[in-house]
Amino acid sequence: MAVWLPPFVDHHVHLQLIDSLRLRGGGLAGVVDLGGNAAVVAAMAREATGAGDQGAPYVRFVGAFLTAPGGYPSDRAWCPDGAVREVRSPAEAADAIDEQVSFGASAIKVTLNREAGPVPDGPTLGALVHAAGERGVPVVAHVEGSGTAELAIGAGVDVLAHTPWSERLDDTLVREAVSRGQRWITTLDIHRDDVESQQVAIDNLARFHAAGGRVLYGTDLGNGELPLAINAREIAAMVRAGLDEDAVIAALADPWPAMLHPDGLATRITDPEPSAPEDLPAWLAGAEVGRRR
Repeated sequence: MAVWLPPFVDHHVHLQLIDSLRLRGGGLAGVVDLGGNAAVVAAMAREATGAGDQGAPYVRFVGAFLTAPGGYPSDRAWCPDGAVREVRSPAEAADAIDEQVSFGASAIKVTLNREAGPVPDGPTLGALVHAAGERGVPVVAHVEGSGTAELAIGAGVDVLAHTPWSERLDDTLVREAVSRGQRWITTLDIHRDDVESQQVAIDNLARFHAAGGRVLYGTDLGNGELPLAINAREIAAMVRAGLDEDAVIAALADPWPAMLHPDGLATRITDPEPSAPEDLPAWLAGAEVGRRR
């Protein structure tokens, strides 16, 4: 007998860096594009919506990466043309937000990567968060390098695009993130070839989850060799961080950055339910997108 669950979402993908058509049939009902050329990704989102049942997954997106002049990922070879919008001062914040929203962005992406270049200063980041809040869209931040998670948490950023991996966050900062209602996107499997970084990320996520933090499943599709489907390795790492079956499913099924999924979508799994935690990743990776009749 099939098990029916809410629609599953990968909350961190880059559609311009993958063969998005291969996502169909991979168990994902929805994806959130976390950085690209806003016009191009908006067109991809419209195409997915117009394709109906054959177009799963549906797409929500953030538009361009907002960063300081010369900031990450403006110097990366993989970065698509038109995917970075530099914000030079607090005075430019509202216009930068409005540009992304005009394309249909459901959230805003800011990059805070001190290991790869300059990042927006405190007043500019604060202005971006404020302007996004006035327009009813959350802000998600890429944090990398010493102090960047603290900067994002202190500024009121709503979501971290990755579980922090470049430093162990102290318990007080983790609790502050939880108290502010921040969500963290997992992206643990991208560190599978760097044991130390992955362990730092798993430790940070374990303490965030244990303190009551809300976790979102996400893989950073487009970053290396990742399955264009539900990633069993990502789920296994989440289990290592202390998430049980209910918590993993909640992370997969969260409709963020919206409140609800499109009507009618659901997840169907036909294999017998797992009897042990180590069987959970393979079971969830067998998910199919369906519609309950």
